Parts: sequence; structure tokens; C-alpha cells
Amino acid sequence: MKFLVTGGAGFIGSSVCRHILASGPHEVVNVDRLSYAANPLTVAELDAMASYTLERVDIADRHALAEVFERHRPDKVIHLAAESHVDRSIDAPAQFIDTNIVGTFHLLEAASHHFQSLNGASRDSFRFLHVSTDEVYGSLGESDRFSETSRYAPNSPYAASKAAADHLARAWRVTYGLPVVVTNCSNNYGPRQFPEKLIPLLILNGRAGKALPIYGDGLQVRDWLFVEDHARALVELALRAEPGSSFMIGGDCEKTNLEIVHAVCAELDRALPGSPHRPHARLITAVADRPGHDRRYAADASLIRSVIGWRPLVSLEEGLGRTVRWYLDHPEWCGACGEGARQRQGLRLEQAL
Repeated sequence: MKFLVTGGAGFIGSSVCRHILASGPHEVVNVDRLSYAANPLTVAELDAMASYTLERVDIADRHALAEVFERHRPDKVIHLAAESHVDRSIDAPAQFIDTNIVGTFHLLEAASHHFQSLNGASRDSFRFLHVSTDEVYGSLGESDRFSETSRYAPNSPYAASKAAADHLARAWRVTYGLPVVVTNCSNNYGPRQFPEKLIPLLILNGRAGKALPIYGDGLQVRDWLFVEDHARALVELALRAEPGSSFMIGGDCEKTNLEIVHAVCAELDRALPGSPHRPHARLITAVADRPGHDRRYAADASLIRSVIGWRPLVSLEEGLGRTVRWYLDHPEWCGACGEGARQRQGLRLEQAL
């Protein structure tokens, strides 16, 4: 089975590539333009594998995409390539429109052309798995949860661009017959996440004795999902889900941002008993809240549990422990993020760094 994974050098995409290659006699074609967040070390160990190919291609380049599909003839597409940081989308939304909307359009066109050339069993088994976020649904009240039928109400340029991409994917299913499956996931965390996101930013700042920034009162609620659990769900859905289906993928782990910050601080205290910055919680610093900051997300993942039997296996305690240890043990990876990390200048969290 040959999988084409877009954004496979990124955080979630690289975990998906690893899971595919570890789970069977599969091949992976990684289509990634290697933007600032795509650390080359993230997939370096895959380069020597005969079953892995990296194609340095921007999904907004329709001619290059067409050549990739013609050359590799994939059986499955898992579409993860996206600009994903909300702060960046507020300060510079144009790239989010180009990649998340226009890029998804060109990918759908290339996949549709490829799909029309298939026949028999290869046509029946082909899937286009479009991976999205729970942020497309906006903000929740105190008790309900997002489901596959929730109303779209995006509140940031990032969320709006992903919502548009979701609608395009579903339209290509209905209009052109492309066997699309759509997923919307909750907040991912784990090793190899670019350090502009909350948890790796906390780990690296805490180790260095820098401020640990938290927006507003820190009581925004998110549902946290370990990246390897998410990767496992995506691969299973690419193999088993019916065309036209949609799935919420969540960790059933609601925590406020403030709870996450304190949990990371506790892990740093345990992992760095000789640190002069202990207790790391004294580094927590409130910063002005993000414009349009959604108050609460929570995902109802009961459908995917019932359809394919998936459930998250890694608890928050285990996942945070593994994540903190990974960043502390891989300074060379963190150092290779340097240029991209410097591009955070101008983002709102910079006022706390």
C-alpha cells in the first residue's frame, strides 16, 4: 500500500509517516515544501528507508503536484500540509489562505485526476483523508462538546482557512465523486512539535529560565491528544473509513491552559532536579490575551470509537513526561529550529520572552 502524506515533515505528519512505515509493508511519499516549521531532523532517520520518499513540493504548485501523482500513483492520500499557528494567522493571514485553501484546492484537483485514472480494486480502495481541526467550530459553552454535526463558526484566520478547506474537500466528494474522509482533531502534543506551540515553548523556556507565557487568565479549556494516538487513528481511517464519512478525534482530556502550564512545570521539576530555576512555576507570566481567543474546545470522539474501535492509549501524565524528556534529550533538534523560531518575532508571545 502506497500512502501520499502531505506535510509529512511536520509534527503530526512525521508521526503519521512513522506509524505507516512501522505498521506494515507500506510505502510513504512525503510531499512537503519544508517551510520554517519542517525541521529536517524530524524525518532524517526515514531517509535511508527504501519505502520512504521525500518530494519537496508546495501543494500550491499544481504542476509539481500533478507530476508527483503521475510518478508515484498512490493508493491513499493523507492531507496534513497546512499553516497551523493561530498567532501567525492573525499577524500574517495571506500564507494561510495560499496554503490551506488554494493548496488544498490544487491537491484535490490532482487527487481527482489520479482517481479518475484508477479502476477495479485500486479505485474502490482509494481514499483522500482530509485532516482538520476542532477550531473550525469556534468556541463552546461550559458543558457541550463538538461532534461531526457541529455548526461551523471559525473565529481566527487560521480556523477560517481550515473551515474553507473542509468545505472544499466535502464538495469534491459530492460533485466529483472523490472518496473523501474528513477528520477534525483536538489539540495535539508530543515530541517534535515546533517550539512556537504552547507545550514545547514552555519546556524550552523553562529549561532556560525564561518566562512561561500564558494568555489572559489561562482558563481557556482545550482537549489534549498525544500525537501518536492521533497518527494511529488517521492511518486506520485511511484504511477502513467509508467515503463521505467524518470523524472527531479527541483525547477525552479537557484541561485549562493554566493546568497544562503547571503540569509541564512539575515535569520539568522532576526531570531537572538540579536546575536553578526550580520551582519552574515561578516563571509563569501572564500576557495580553489573543484577539478572538476561543474559550473552550472539547471533542466527542464516540463515533470513531464505535466505527473502528479507536481510543487514545497515552494518558496526559505519560504523554507530558515523554514529551518533556524528549525535548531535554534532543538539543540538536531544538537547535535546528533556530531560524524558524527567530521568525516568531512580532508574534504576541514575544512580549513574554
